Order: sequence, then C-alpha cells, then structure tokens
Amino acid sequence: MARPLAAAAIAQLEADGVATLIGTVVNPAGLIHAKTVPLRRMGIFADPGLGASPVWHAFTIDQTGIAFGPDTGVVGDQRVRIDLSALHILGDGLCWAPAAFFNQDGTPDPYCSRGALQRVEARLNEAGLTATVGHELEFVLVGPDGGDLPAHLWAQYGLAGVLEFEGFVRDVTEAANSSGLAIEQFHPEYGQNQFEISLAPQSPVTSADHLVLLRIIVGRVARRHGMRVSFSPVPFAGKVGCGAHQHFSLRRGEVQLFSGGDGAAGMTAEGEHAIAGLLTGLPEAQGILCGSIMSGLRIKPGQWAGAHVCWGIENREAAVRFLVGGPSNPHGANVEVKVIDPAANPYLATAAILGLALDGIERELPLPPQITVDPAELPADERQAAGITLLPESQAAALDALEKSALLRRILGDQVVEAVVAVRRYEQDTYGGWAPEELADRFRLAWSV
Repeated sequence: MARPLAAAAIAQLEADGVATLIGTVVNPAGLIHAKTVPLRRMGIFADPGLGASPVWHAFTIDQTGIAFGPDTGVVGDQRVRIDLSALHILGDGLCWAPAAFFNQDGTPDPYCSRGALQRVEARLNEAGLTATVGHELEFVLVGPDGGDLPAHLWAQYGLAGVLEFEGFVRDVTEAANSSGLAIEQFHPEYGQNQFEISLAPQSPVTSADHLVLLRIIVGRVARRHGMRVSFSPVPFAGKVGCGAHQHFSLRRGEVQLFSGGDGAAGMTAEGEHAIAGLLTGLPEAQGILCGSIMSGLRIKPGQWAGAHVCWGIENREAAVRFLVGGPSNPHGANVEVKVIDPAANPYLATAAILGLALDGIERELPLPPQITVDPAELPADERQAAGITLLPESQAAALDALEKSALLRRILGDQVVEAVVAVRRYEQDTYGGWAPEELADRFRLAWSV
C-alpha cells in the first residue's frame, strides 16, 4: 500500500513546492542520522526502504569513533523506512518523516529505537493502558563555531532574552506552526542564552517524532540567524545545564491513573504503582536517560536535574516531579521525569520510562512517601530512612547498572541495551580522563543538527 499512497502524497507535496524528502533515525548515542531523496523516490523510501549499514547503531559522538559489536560491524545491510503517516513539511522545498530500521527480510530490527518504543506502546495497549507524553527541550544559542554569545542583557527568564533573539523566536514559532508542530510555550531559561520549548502532549511514538522535528526546526532557524544550537547536557562547564524533561500520564479507558483516586495526591492505586516502578528502576535506567560523558556534569544536587531518586508534588529537585491536575493544569495530573537530557535518544528514554511504569503496575509496587522539601536539605540519616538515593555522577557507574539490568533488557531488548552501553563505554574509555572544560568544548555541538 505504501507506493499508491506515496503517489497521491507526491502530487500534493509537489503542489506545495516540495522537492526533497529527509528521513531521520536516532542512534543509541542520541545522534540524528539522515538520508534524503528526491520527492519522486518517496515511495521507495517508505517500502522497501533505503540501505544502511548496521554501524549506524554504533557511531559515537566524537565524529570519528564506531563502537563495533557482533551485529553492528561492517558486514550486513539494513533498510531504513520512513513513516509516511508522520510526514511534515519543513519549507524551502523540504519535507521530513521519521524512519525506522528493518532487516532485509522485512522484519523489524531489534536495534531500532523507534521500534523499541513502538513495542513498549503496544505492551501498554495490550494491558489496557494508554499513555500520553509531552516533551520539554532546553538548549543554548551559540556562535557558528560553538563559541559563547554575548549575554549582557540576559536575565533568568527575562524579557531581554526574548527581545535580543526575537527574530529567532518568531521564526521558530512560525516554522513550527507551518509544519503542524504544536508548541505550548517558548521562553528564556535560567542559563545565559538558554531557551526552553514545551510541546503539546501526544501518543508516545508521535511525541518522540515531534521532538526530533523540533530539533530540526530549531537548528534550521538558528542557521538562518547566523547561530547554532547546543543540545549538550552542559554546553559550558560550570554553567547551567540543559534538560529534556518528559511528562507522561496514563489512563485505563477513560480513567486517569494520576487523578480522581483515593491514593497519594489523588492517584489511583495503579498510578501509585506506576510511579513506584519508575523510582525503583530509575538507577538502572540512568544510562538510557542521562548516560553521556556530559550528563554527569549536570546530574548534581541543586541543578534542578532530579539527582535524588524520590518523588514530590511540584518538587524540582526530585527525580520524579508530580503535577496535580486542576484548573491550572488542563491536561490533568501528570508525572515529569527530570533527569533526562538532550543527549539521550528520546525514543529509548520514553520506552524506558513507560516500561518501568508498566512494570510497577504489573508488580503492584508500593509508592514511598513523597518528599516535600529539597532532598539535599534532609540529614543523611533521614534520607537513608526514606530510601532516597543519589544518582551517581559517574558515567561508568551508570553504565554498569544498565548493563547488569535484567529489567531494562526485558523492556528494551538485549540489543538496544548492548548498543547503548557500547557507544557510551567508548565515550568513557576515550574521554573519561578529560577535565569538564575540555569535555564541554569538545562536545558542545555533538548533538546539534
């Protein structure tokens, strides 16, 4: 069916001035890879797809390295297929669609991150649950060479930031509207020349697709204004880091799991179990959510990065922040996972979060008491009694926990876990001895598009 559908779509896209199609995938290191075709080749890109080496799963963030594995070496070939139902027009003769990996026989590739999230979403649906996910993305504007831009008028969340970059803000908003991407808010952030964009909540796979599209839009607009965008977790050593927080909610039929119940903060019993599952598995999932060589520089108390494994209502220092539904929160109660950063693969991060929540529901895990203060303010013995642990700043420790995790292997698959560990171990082995300033300079643009 792909080619007849593509033929009809080609005619409409040509009428809209589109000549080139970009298809993207995201690899385990969080890098966005792409292929382009003339629009007339759109049907082929959808089915059977375009060839790609298995080493796409093994490319590392330093532009040269490959973390070869038994199935991700120089032998073999795969097909990259776009999803025509998720196509968006970018403007200037370009359109874009997310893609997934398939084997030569047409079966899904177990290393594919979009496929991993599709599997988790299917498991939720089989369990009678529906998930909705919303993304927040923080980034820093830098010069074309990655250099620091002036910030003489910058103030935390200040109007000056909007006015200094009003052309950029306007053009990103217009480009998002034109492409059908729903921005909910766009504001200057705490750090110098730092912005945050929040996207409207969607189904899990669509939401991750839209985050990739947002990064493309932001990168294109920044170029037109003579700038680049850093998506590094810590663009400049010693300064404010960047998060990529994810919000999610769950429902069973029409029943919201985080609202209308008799449990903590109005949760249902299943809502409590979901958050308990997330907290229980979070240390093992750290390598997926914030496992890059730069991530440990951000995961510290006092950075609003959720370094403490606990939950609390509107607690920005807790790894899991609970937002109560009501007039000021029209989407309803939801959970924000704060530890995720832009170096993570968004498909895998969402798959890990939702998989842990489902595991908590299936095992009926008990929810610990909420933390109502900054966890760092509690005496050590009180933190210990409450079961509050601190996520390690060490990349090696986070990867050890991920590699040994039977739970994350069950959620994501052995291949995904092994690929993530491989590309991140390469970072640690190659750059683990570098100073923070050297790391920030080296990888400021590593995840930029």
